[in-house]
Amino acid sequence: MAQDLSALAAQLLDAAKRAGAEAADVLAVDGTSVSIDVRAGALEHAERSEGVDIGLRVLIGKRQACVSASDTREETLTTMAERAVAMARMAPEDPYIGLAEASQLAQDRDTSVLELYDPTDEPSPADLQQDAARAEAAALAVEGVSQVQSASAAYGRRRIQMAASNGFEGRYMRSDRMTSCVAIAGDGAKMERDYCGESRVFQTDLPTPDDIGTLAGKRTVDRIGARKPKTGSYPVLYDERISASLIGHLLGAVNGASIARGSSWLRDAMGEFILPAGLSIVEQPHRKRVTASRLFDGEGLPTKDRAIIENGRLMGWTLDLASARKLGMDSTASAARGVSSPPSPSLSNVTLTQGTQTREELIADMGTGLLVTSMIGSTINPTTGDYSRGAAGFWIENGEIAYAVNECTIAGNLREMLATLIPANDARTHLSTVVPSLLVEGMTLAGD
Repeated sequence: MAQDLSALAAQLLDAAKRAGAEAADVLAVDGTSVSIDVRAGALEHAERSEGVDIGLRVLIGKRQACVSASDTREETLTTMAERAVAMARMAPEDPYIGLAEASQLAQDRDTSVLELYDPTDEPSPADLQQDAARAEAAALAVEGVSQVQSASAAYGRRRIQMAASNGFEGRYMRSDRMTSCVAIAGDGAKMERDYCGESRVFQTDLPTPDDIGTLAGKRTVDRIGARKPKTGSYPVLYDERISASLIGHLLGAVNGASIARGSSWLRDAMGEFILPAGLSIVEQPHRKRVTASRLFDGEGLPTKDRAIIENGRLMGWTLDLASARKLGMDSTASAARGVSSPPSPSLSNVTLTQGTQTREELIADMGTGLLVTSMIGSTINPTTGDYSRGAAGFWIENGEIAYAVNECTIAGNLREMLATLIPANDARTHLSTVVPSLLVEGMTLAGD
């Protein structure tokens, strides 16, 4: 029988009050996850986990402490509260912490409108094994694939309960279904691999295992014969599969925690042009059937659409209550927290303006350069924006793919790179971060 998370949260708040907390908030998560791995047509690994995790934050004046547990017995809750209060009394003061005022709290808390939970029956382990086996078989059917490194299928569901001594109470139910496949072509030093993985909230929205396996196989075969590219300064096209990582560096730089510390390469850029005119990045927390959607943030504030970049210009930071107070601003309702940590700024869904050209048209226009489809490692200077990453993909000659590429490094400065972005029109709109393929002019490539 499922535990009553609302009653559990109320019980933990009461325990915190009895222990001496002046204010407190609680996060409780009840989850189930199942994962199946198949290899050579047979079951290789099966895992199922179930449990409840609870987290308590207590505040005494301008001091706070967080504790967590997976035991929900009454005596455990009492011990948690007492330890949290003892820790808070010893913690250093932070003048910016504190719960939201009652007037700031979200009033609309019916999260069912976001369609974050698939009410259909949980798939059986046999169903998941069949999906993984089908993906593996489809990849092996692609000519040139020598083996499948892994084929997996998984399912998860979670109930999330939030409550605080300021009167806030809110809850979510979330689910997801996933299928993935990693294929290998060649052997020894000439071995190449690639993958395809898809995840959806609703099982009926997930592509078929056959399509996922086939795409993993085709991507892998395309990489046969990969070699180092030329060294020099060339345009680089970030494939849609990894382009979100580039925008992620920008989004990390406008995080209020980094701004408040003065450790961001965009710390003095408010109101300046960061992207080319005409490009915007907007946060849309209420998109349906998208895993990161939310009606309220981790501090109970109502979320809403907002522009982070508008027509190229930086419009605002991503703020929770503490970072907003430190900067003398208002929270953007961007707080997120785990059971063992206090709130911190975090985004929900973000979308970059799509372009008018296809990826293939951008490839034709770039002439000679690099199409990046995967990246490894990262050296990013958070203060200056200097950027260097290992990359693999395809070399472009005369506007066409010439050969596969591996073992190269691409480098530049994020401020300069972002100023030259040209987006394609191929973003996948079911993702929480909707970013198309992105062309960057004049990056430094280190290859042969």
